[in-house]
Amino acid sequence: MPFDLGATARLTAECRDPGGELITAASAAVVVTLPDGTTVSPLTEETSTPGVYQADHVTTAPGRHTVRWLFTGPAHAYTDMFDVNELAPPALMSLATGRKHLKKAPNDTADDEEIRDWIEACTRAVEQFVGPVVVRQVSDVLRFSSTRSVALTLIPALDIVAVTQLRAGGPAYTVDDLVLDPETGLVEHADGGLLYGPLRVDYRVGRLIVPANFRNAGKIILQHLWKTRQGPGRPQRGVDDYDVTEPLPGLGFAIPNRAVQLLDPDRLPPGVG
Repeated sequence: MPFDLGATARLTAECRDPGGELITAASAAVVVTLPDGTTVSPLTEETSTPGVYQADHVTTAPGRHTVRWLFTGPAHAYTDMFDVNELAPPALMSLATGRKHLKKAPNDTADDEEIRDWIEACTRAVEQFVGPVVVRQVSDVLRFSSTRSVALTLIPALDIVAVTQLRAGGPAYTVDDLVLDPETGLVEHADGGLLYGPLRVDYRVGRLIVPANFRNAGKIILQHLWKTRQGPGRPQRGVDDYDVTEPLPGLGFAIPNRAVQLLDPDRLPPGVG
């Protein structure tokens, strides 16, 4: 499961001889490659089990990290990876809400990290239908020469945070120079004149108030994903081919028709409703 930004990632590896037996190495080193390509080398130590090593890395950047262990005496190597969440990953509901909906006992926290992961997945599924729901800041590079208006990629767009002119010698704009239509994402010059690009626009998207149908659709999807995660041959109560849509592009999994009905009934398959 991904680590939260700022958490300590405990890295582990085993040193084995050519015959596959655990063995204490003459030297052990680990290199962590961060998402920006820079590297760090945390201090390594052998655990109480001979041949098993660990190192602690305090996460400082979101994204995919690569881990490379190298041992000598004997020569052995091991490569792994881990992910770090962004500072505030989009989540349609809290962990507490997700646990309650899945009828988890108050003291049953063993699946909490997996539930958080599925909450993020179902959030993406809801946003696939209705656009951004969770409020967050995004950035667009808008490539144009001159125009009366230009459209942002994501809607609803709450407000513009910053704008940067990307063409050397091009006019600089402030946030007050621009007018945003939140529903369409269209950006115009406040005085009605032309805009000159290309521009990078940082802006906030999402809903300040999340409608009940969005919240409840998210719960339905979470429950469906939690049931179907059990895999072939294991109990999947209430789940069959007639309960779900075809897999959604970019998601890799189908979602219940009941959730689609809450979000966008027009996307239901013919005859389903």
